[in-house]
Amino acid sequence: MRLPLVIVFSGIFLLMIFVTVRASLAISIWDVWDSYSTNPWAVATLYDAYSGFSIFWLWVAWRERTWGARLLWFLLIMALGNIATSLYLLVQLVRLAPDQPASAILNRRIV
Repeated sequence: MRLPLVIVFSGIFLLMIFVTVRASLAISIWDVWDSYSTNPWAVATLYDAYSGFSIFWLWVAWRERTWGARLLWFLLIMALGNIATSLYLLVQLVRLAPDQPASAILNRRIV
């Protein structure tokens, strides 16, 4: 089950990098911020996304043992969104021992 998850999270990571770079090259977010911030659906989407990022980070904070790692992942998740969430999950899958099932990434990290 590990390989399909690596493929999915790698795909999400690459897709998010692609669409973010493409959008950034087309127009800066700061150039459209005034019209974006007055659009209720855009604002609702931001609240939805950052609520999800916060929920995911709470799980990351529960898993990680040190405050340094917790802070690093908080900054990455809040700044990069799903680029960071997919990267976090890829890192966790790669760190699994060969005999561990993919579901082991759901557990709190002991070591």
